[in-house]
Amino acid sequence: MQLFRIALLSLGLVAPAQAQVDAAVVSMGASVLKIEVQRVQGGYSLGSGVVVGPGKIVTNCHVTRDAVQIHVLRGGARWHVEAQASDIAHDLCLLHVPQLQASAVGLGRTDDLRVGQPLLALGYTGGTVMQRSHGNVVALHRHDGSQVIQSSNWFNSGASGGGLFDSELNLVGILTYRMRGAALHYFAAPADWVRALLDDKARLRPVRALPRDQSAYWQRQSADQPRFLRAAQLEREREWPALAELATQWASDDSLDAEPWTWRGIALAHMRRLGAARTSLEQALVLEPNLGDALFWLGLLHAQRGRFGDAREAQSRLAALQPELARKLGLVIDRP
Repeated sequence: MQLFRIALLSLGLVAPAQAQVDAAVVSMGASVLKIEVQRVQGGYSLGSGVVVGPGKIVTNCHVTRDAVQIHVLRGGARWHVEAQASDIAHDLCLLHVPQLQASAVGLGRTDDLRVGQPLLALGYTGGTVMQRSHGNVVALHRHDGSQVIQSSNWFNSGASGGGLFDSELNLVGILTYRMRGAALHYFAAPADWVRALLDDKARLRPVRALPRDQSAYWQRQSADQPRFLRAAQLEREREWPALAELATQWASDDSLDAEPWTWRGIALAHMRRLGAARTSLEQALVLEPNLGDALFWLGLLHAQRGRFGDAREAQSRLAALQPELARKLGLVIDRP
């Protein structure tokens, strides 16, 4: 049975009842606002923001980077932003809007999230129309004391700065960026970073264009990006030896993180080093039993060896996390 490279697919999701959906959007929509930026080079840019405290809205710094003036909009209301606190490295800017009349959302913690957990994303499509997207946690990437959230919640650039909410409607992430070429590569900054920004009042400054010599972790050159983004890029480019080398060093540096073991297993499988690939994937699942990619690839390897009972077990576990991947694994298992 020939191994094949998987392109990540959108998950089949079971949405809440329509009444619950509408109630959540109405409730949270009042706290997810439009951001209008007058740029130093002329013209305007639009984005989204979430109310996280009295007169405080969090958005992405890439939304406000070139600002000479910022306004917050909701319906016919318009508020002037008097100051902002920036955390450029994490792409989070906190806007100070003293006259704002809007309820703050509760902040969740990424430590409470699990792969497969349902999430709701709210932002403004093109900066104009409220967009809602239901999805699930796909992966949690350790970075700077928290975890960047990768989910299947679709969003576009106008929704940058919008909110990612758990089933209790706590803000767990800020919609930040997407990686082109893969349907499930949507990333949100963790609410933990927002909490740290709220606690640091010394960062507040008058609104002005942000320094051009500073950039967010995901906007940097590949060599300077976190390893989880470098690994995804190497996977897209099918650079299997380089991915195996990166993941091996990563696992050596942090042996308790399941992610490098998964990437190492995938790379080694493509390199036909199947025994080592199985060992890496099994180690990933010891550390984190609900990793969809690790379950999928381990199921493929079991099926290749004719161990269809083990492959079915992997498929069964995968079905509750990523149904589409479970279906694809089933097609391989059932192939004549």
